[in-house]
Amino acid sequence: MKVECVWEHNGDDTLLYAINPVGVCTRGPDLKIALEKMQQEVISCLKWQNAPVPADICAAIVQEKSSTLHIADADSDVIFETETLPLSMEEYIALKRLALKSAEDFLQLYLSIPDADVSSNPGRETFYGKVPRTAQEMYEHTKNVNAYYFNEIGIPADNEGTILECRERGFALLEKSASFLDNPVVEGSYGEIWSLRKVLRRFLWHDRIHAKAMYRMAQKTFGKTGCNPFMFAL
Repeated sequence: MKVECVWEHNGDDTLLYAINPVGVCTRGPDLKIALEKMQQEVISCLKWQNAPVPADICAAIVQEKSSTLHIADADSDVIFETETLPLSMEEYIALKRLALKSAEDFLQLYLSIPDADVSSNPGRETFYGKVPRTAQEMYEHTKNVNAYYFNEIGIPADNEGTILECRERGFALLEKSASFLDNPVVEGSYGEIWSLRKVLRRFLWHDRIHAKAMYRMAQKTFGKTGCNPFMFAL
């Protein structure tokens, strides 16, 4: 399986995204380390999707973005060239299904944590403030990008209810537009370029990185747990 990748970097600090499976991303202090992580992330994501896992997986970089952002802390503004293309209804339904499955599984993981307000993680500051430490903080942070992502493409969504409920409402509002499958490319906050395809990918990516952080924290804080809906291999 050839995995086409987008490389976003600030100097050597790297975010390496798979175009497909959507939402897969690895990080590293350089490209080599991020590439070494890609195969396992792809396998994990395919298992999460209940998709076949090929015997061979190789990554190929097809797009590069040099950035001034805090890439080491997963700050990102890249839009894939493929994210500027119109969507078919079939594509949209498949991506929406994954985005809702991701929200549902994130909620399941969060609810499985023995104590959502306890964490053995040390405090840490990044460009956006304190890194979420507890399951509660991670959940709220992940849920509350809902309004931000949808608003960037002109959809007046909110963050009320669970992560699944607010995401479902956002898609319902989106679908009221007769032309949403045209996937218009728009300039959002701070000059960042957005599209519906990018929003769908960002939901999957953002859920996945914070679900992994929550799962890792739970393993460290509470010992082994039985809930691993994202099929992480840590």
